[in-house]
Parts: sequence; C-alpha cells; structure tokens
Amino acid sequence: MPERTMFTMGDIACAEGALSAGCRYFGGYPITPATEIAEWMAVRMPELSGAYVQYEDEIASITSVIGASWAGIKAMTATSGPGASLMMEAVGLAVMTETPIVIVNIMRGGPSTGQPTRGQQGDVLQAKWGSHGDYQIIALTPASVQEMFDLTVRAFNLSEKYRVPVFLLADEIVGHMREALVIPDEKSLKLVSRKMPKSEPSEYLPFKPDDDLVPPMALLGTKYQFYATGLTHDERGYPTDSDEVQIELVTRLNEKILRHIDEITEVERYFLDDAEIAIVAYGTPARSARRAVKDARAKGIKAGMLRLKTVWPFPEEPIAQLASDVKHIIVPEQNMGQVYYMVRAFAAPTPVHLMTKPAGTPQLPDEILRKIMEVHAK
Repeated sequence: MPERTMFTMGDIACAEGALSAGCRYFGGYPITPATEIAEWMAVRMPELSGAYVQYEDEIASITSVIGASWAGIKAMTATSGPGASLMMEAVGLAVMTETPIVIVNIMRGGPSTGQPTRGQQGDVLQAKWGSHGDYQIIALTPASVQEMFDLTVRAFNLSEKYRVPVFLLADEIVGHMREALVIPDEKSLKLVSRKMPKSEPSEYLPFKPDDDLVPPMALLGTKYQFYATGLTHDERGYPTDSDEVQIELVTRLNEKILRHIDEITEVERYFLDDAEIAIVAYGTPARSARRAVKDARAKGIKAGMLRLKTVWPFPEEPIAQLASDVKHIIVPEQNMGQVYYMVRAFAAPTPVHLMTKPAGTPQLPDEILRKIMEVHAK
C-alpha cells in the first residue's frame, strides 16, 4: 500500500505497525486498555490472509503465539498488567527456546486489577524480571501514536534478528491518545527476515549459534526435524543436567543481547549540550518533561532531557555519560520508582531525584518544572 495518514489512537497504530511488519497471527484475550488492538486485528487480519484467534485466557494466547512463530509466522499478542503477569512463565519458555515473538503491554494501574482505564508505568521491572532464571529481554517504550507504529515495527525486527521475545511497553495514555499517524509506503519499510539454516537436514543442530550467537531457525513441519524444549538443552536441543551445558547456554542467551546493546538501545537527546539538570523519562512523562525543559530554559535554567525509547537492555553508557555531564538528574515516573533505580546505579555519584506519581494521570509540565526549580535551588 502507498503512504497514508490516519488520525487514530495509539492502540490502533500499534496494530497497523504489526501488520506492516508482516505479523499474520494474533492470539489474545481482551483486556482494558489493550482491547482496541485485538478488535482492530480481528478486522484487519482476515483482509491480509492472516489469523486472529481469541483464547480463553492469556496463557493460551501467548503459548499459541509461540507455536505460530515456530511454524514460520510473525506473531504477536497484546495485554495489560494482570494478563502480563499470567504470561510470564511462557515468556521464559520463549527465551529458552529462542522464539521470536512480540508482546504488547498497554500498562494500567496496579497492583492486581488496579485501575483498568487509567495509565501507569508499573510493569517495567516485570518485563525484565517477571520470569525466573537469568536472561535478557528487549523492551521498547513509545511516547506518541507515531512511535506506537514505528516501535512495533522495530520490535518485530529485533525479535527476528535476535530470536528473543520483545516487549512494547506503553502506558494507557499513549495507547488511548489520538494523533496523526503516517503509515509509510510498505516498500520503504526495512524489515528483518528470519535467519534460516543453510546446512543439510542431516547436519542441522537447532541451537548451534552463528558468530552473532544467534542460531538459524528451522521451521516445524519442514524437512528439518529437531527437538525444542524449555529444559536446559545442548546444541541438538536434547535435555541435559550438565552444569557445563547450562552455563554455556545461559551465558549465550544473555550475551547475544548484551554484545549488541549499542545496536538495540535507542535514546533521544533534548537540549543536553549545555545542560546542568537532566530529566530521564520515557512514555507519557517524557511528553510533559519536554515542555518543562523548554519552560525551564525560558527562566534561564539549563535543563535538558534524555528520553529512553529502549528500557531493556538498559542503556547503561548513555546514562553514565549523562551523569558525567550534568549536576543533577530527575526521573519522573508513573510508578513508585522502577527505572529510577537503574538510573541511580549507573549515574553514581551524580545525585538522582525521583519524582513519583503512581496514579492514572502523569506528571504535568508545571509539576516537573517545579521539581526542576527545586533541584536548581539546591
């Protein structure tokens, strides 16, 4: 299709991004505030010869997505906090079997059922640490309707390239806000194709990595026959209790992401060339922070912002560099502090100030401006 423009909400932009990235399977269970993604997919998937299936719960949804991926289909599910909690065991299965899938979490208030129709950012640490064991994950954080499209496309590219689950973490405000969306000409999109094995079926080892630490991925139902399991497995896919194999496998699952952290992590710098006070923000609070920085500058305060478009793997070097350039860092979050603790770890000894708001409305520009002025006065 040619380039076209829509005035639409973030959830629908996400669905369109998935379709443009080549997603042809959606398995999900309706949950506020992500339901619009499922509804849009239910309409659009049949138009593109794809499949939409509504399951009895989130566990069935994500496991079906894993199965679809092994059959060679780009696949996605979408949920919110309570559903994401149910999916965490299967996230570990996708990590261990190196299955490329995309999981969209339109974050709402919590704990438990919390505030279904209000936005928070309470699931950031869950995305990284919610499943057990040692592993790396990728999580992207859009702050606009356009980025809901753009970063969904990127999520699919990263999942295919590194054979890893990728989260799109958007708070409810970004998911439900309405803005102009430009959907580019499909020929202009750069999409990543799955790396297929080049060896003969008799020589194929399903978990033998290439130099980039990512194994080629054969598809179920083809001439390649193999075993995939969530148990610790060798390069053949066979389960083993060997300490050596466990160490080698878990190390590779982590290193295939950490070795490419500079390629994966993405940040936006705003008025940081001469900044003395920096805001580190993501999602909706970053929108307020941008205005607050401009207002602070108008008052003669040298403020700037580092916006995180990737929270996992955490952009350690940009934070460390920022800390060496500024006198203070402020982290506004729609939670009690989650990214704050990561920033503080890599910014030491530069003071890091937490600005919490675990409620359905984000920090407003005036609220962040007051915090900037408070810190500036110290």
